[in-house]
Amino acid sequence: MASLSIRAKVQSFGGFLTAMVIPNIGAFIAWGFITALFIPTGWMPSEHFGALVGPMITYLLPLMIGYTGGSLIGGKRGGVMGGIGTIGVIVGADIPMFIGAMVMGPLGGWVIKTIDRRLEQRIPAGFEMVINNFSLGIAGMLLCLLAYEIIGPMVLEANKVVKSGIEALVATGFLPLLSIINEPAKVLFLNNAIDQGIYYPLGMQEAAQTGKSIYFMVASNPGPGLGMLMAFAIFGKGMSKRSAPGAMIIHFLGGIHELYFPYVLMKPLMIIAMIAGGMTGTFVFSLLDAGLVAGPSPGSIFSYLALTPRGGYLATCAGVAAGAVMSFVIASIILKLEPSSEEDRFADSQDNVKQMKSEGSNKANIRFIAFACDAGMGSSAMGATTFRKRLAQAGLEIEVKHFALENIPDHADLIVTHLNLEERARSATDKPLVLIKNYLGDKNLDVLLEQLISSQKTAKE
Repeated sequence: MASLSIRAKVQSFGGFLTAMVIPNIGAFIAWGFITALFIPTGWMPSEHFGALVGPMITYLLPLMIGYTGGSLIGGKRGGVMGGIGTIGVIVGADIPMFIGAMVMGPLGGWVIKTIDRRLEQRIPAGFEMVINNFSLGIAGMLLCLLAYEIIGPMVLEANKVVKSGIEALVATGFLPLLSIINEPAKVLFLNNAIDQGIYYPLGMQEAAQTGKSIYFMVASNPGPGLGMLMAFAIFGKGMSKRSAPGAMIIHFLGGIHELYFPYVLMKPLMIIAMIAGGMTGTFVFSLLDAGLVAGPSPGSIFSYLALTPRGGYLATCAGVAAGAVMSFVIASIILKLEPSSEEDRFADSQDNVKQMKSEGSNKANIRFIAFACDAGMGSSAMGATTFRKRLAQAGLEIEVKHFALENIPDHADLIVTHLNLEERARSATDKPLVLIKNYLGDKNLDVLLEQLISSQKTAKE
């Protein structure tokens, strides 16, 4: 199997970080609400309940991430090992150790998985429980000591470098320049590596001290995407114009930013509108001292408003609106100055359609379709829900579920994923792929549905 490109490797890394964080997002939001309500500057200041804020961010949240990361690699034993390692970096640090947890969790899972594999054929009958427990306990002790003495300090130094660089941008007023990195990375499905790996940990550190952080907003602002999609809805042509209104609703209200990625990939100049919108929104956020109490996941306007601290609604809404207006204006100019047939560009490639048609005879055997995306939570979930309804309306009893690319089940008959994730999909599975550019109204999905209906009719005859 061919090795992955650098972009695919970074995507995969971001997807793994997301897999550690996403299952625990509810805990992050719970901490954010407790912080927003009960700290001295909160909605309902309470020294009694406010005492929960510190222990939760210092111990609970990193340990949950460490356990989840270990579980991804080594199952439940890996989760326990990851938790043991994570406490080592927590105790040895004076900041919330989210980065340390993201290191120690997977490392702990790998260590115990390796040990179990080596001991598997060497354990005498009847001694399985004793050896398994002691092997985990001894390895966990050594890993915890290593984390406390070496890994924790290394993570602290790395954190200081990154934090000082971004704080320098804040101090000099250049924080909006991060959009030059954020926006291209997002449309290349590298957003999770940036958000989960950099901004969330930094945001949690700052929120623990001040009750809010702008770092949660520099890459998740739903305004720029809304403005660009609005421009397509008004000035676009063909399929892009027809699909943009639905994409606007799901992007802005549902927080699934992947919906606007195909529009940028279709017309690359749109990245200028997204960068300008992101920079404008961040500038307004910074100017008005905006911040959220926790990371908005998904990045919808509802999440933004729910996580806005007391007295911050004007700043939040102003930054979102400013980003939307700027991206709308520039996107509209681009659409006016570069008239072309978006219908042709937005439609899926003829090669893909022809390939699918040539495979039509195999569609009768399909009983399980897996929609896959980077994290398995956003665009794939929406795509699976929509296609499941279409299958039900057509009277087809085919199971449709959504997964992260690296977690596609072996019993899936067909995989649906975004064109830009093809390389990772092919490295993760050998099952047939249906590549799409848009989770709403994609022609390859239309062709797939027609083939499934046709195959069922043929099978009945």
